[in-house]
Amino acid sequence: MDRTKKIFSDIITSGSLYFSKSKFPHSEAGQLPKQIEINRPIIIIGSGYGAAVAALRLCEAGKKVLILEMGINWKESGIPYSGLLNPGRSAAWLKRKTIAPFMNIFPLKPFTGALDKFNFKNIDVWVGRGVGGGSIVNGGMAVVPKESYFKEVFPKLDAEKFYNFYFPLVNKELKVNGIEEQFVKDCPYYKFTRVGEAEAHKAGFKTVRVPNVYDFKYMEREYKKEVPRSALNTEVIYGNNHGKNSLDKTYLAKALATGNLEILDLHCVDMITGNEDKSYCLKVRQIDTSGKTVADKTFRCDKLVLGAGTMGTLKLLLSAQDKNNFPLDSTVGKNWGNNGNFMTGRNWVRPLSGGTGALQSTIPVGGVDNWEDSEHSFFTEIAPLPMGVDVATALYLMINRVDKKGSVTYDKVQNRLVLDWNESHTVRMKANADYFVRKMNRANGGTRSHLLFKNGFGANICYHPLGGCVLGESTNVYGKLKEHDNLYVIDGSLIPGTIGVNPFMTITAIAEYCIENLIAQGEFD
Repeated sequence: MDRTKKIFSDIITSGSLYFSKSKFPHSEAGQLPKQIEINRPIIIIGSGYGAAVAALRLCEAGKKVLILEMGINWKESGIPYSGLLNPGRSAAWLKRKTIAPFMNIFPLKPFTGALDKFNFKNIDVWVGRGVGGGSIVNGGMAVVPKESYFKEVFPKLDAEKFYNFYFPLVNKELKVNGIEEQFVKDCPYYKFTRVGEAEAHKAGFKTVRVPNVYDFKYMEREYKKEVPRSALNTEVIYGNNHGKNSLDKTYLAKALATGNLEILDLHCVDMITGNEDKSYCLKVRQIDTSGKTVADKTFRCDKLVLGAGTMGTLKLLLSAQDKNNFPLDSTVGKNWGNNGNFMTGRNWVRPLSGGTGALQSTIPVGGVDNWEDSEHSFFTEIAPLPMGVDVATALYLMINRVDKKGSVTYDKVQNRLVLDWNESHTVRMKANADYFVRKMNRANGGTRSHLLFKNGFGANICYHPLGGCVLGESTNVYGKLKEHDNLYVIDGSLIPGTIGVNPFMTITAIAEYCIENLIAQGEFD
């Protein structure tokens, strides 16, 4: 009985337990109280870019903040991330098989891993799980959008302030840095970049060097084997053990240092309910690392910030509307886009001269900038494909305009989101990919990559879901949700489907803009 009481106490006070069956028998789990009620003044759901910014600025303003995160606090758990070629516990969220875009031949024991995937009819959307959200599993490409396109996407925002203040602020906070050119030239792990850039130039395309949140000074040391390897050890989409400045090392670390932030991991928010006094109640399941519920909780808060990422925020809002008549503006769920994500590749790339290299860094540093071409406007990441052997294959993640936006609804029977997205939404993207690959192959040789993609096109791969709760449409100009007094959205759902480059710099900058103005207006007083 004493042991059971201690477990109850741990759940209430820490909220973060990593149970094994031997430590937490089912008989004891069955004795847990059905409902635990907890009050907090400000709750943030999620811990990705927008959520982390909101947490830091609110904590700096002296506010007590609670973050509820459904994934693990990887840093505190002591569980290591795994590489692409040796998938371990971080490889997938409660799956029996890996879910990377390629080579899913590895069996897994279900675990609350760092990478998750939403499967829709015509597209798959990958998201990060854990304290730090998408920053854990992305390639860290810190790209600021073209100012002309930013103005096109957000005509009512002060672009001058964003480019003179918010983007530089974000650049500093996220510890963005650039790779040394000599290192790119000399390092065998960047042969894929050198080949990609040389072939792009031969085909008449312009390339750009892209900064990153990965610490390139660390990478230089890992290349010399002075420190443990991470980017040079196939680590990226299942997490980086070293080198990457993910949010748990930047914004969230600074927020925790104020003493005003509390983070409860493995807490899944299932439902939001509005109260008559304009506060909110959250129905929450605390789970263990096998996904089993160990406690049911109700959290009440005066102010609620949704930073659960585009898909997470939309599921919470739309399910609440469907199940308990939660009021939402009619625009919620509209203007969703894949940020123009379209993958393609080329096989038989320089096979007689070592191809693209057997050794490849997982951190991309180069891109093809064809944005000014009015007929074929795109940005293409020269992406790594670290297979451990040379496969003479070039991989590209294209980012295009999204001419036709999709929409998201909620299916209460299946308890899942439904995405209106099909081939008609990607016609222009496919044309750009076809144009790019044809031009590259004519200039350099090679074939369309049927090995990686159906007919050579990866139209069903999305890493950058955006929109559905657009700034100034579903919310006011600072992210306050319409129809509500104390509910705010600060994540990628604010961006209307497209931003033209990898989006986390823009998400973070918009979050800085929103929370600065919300605090200044006294919204959290």
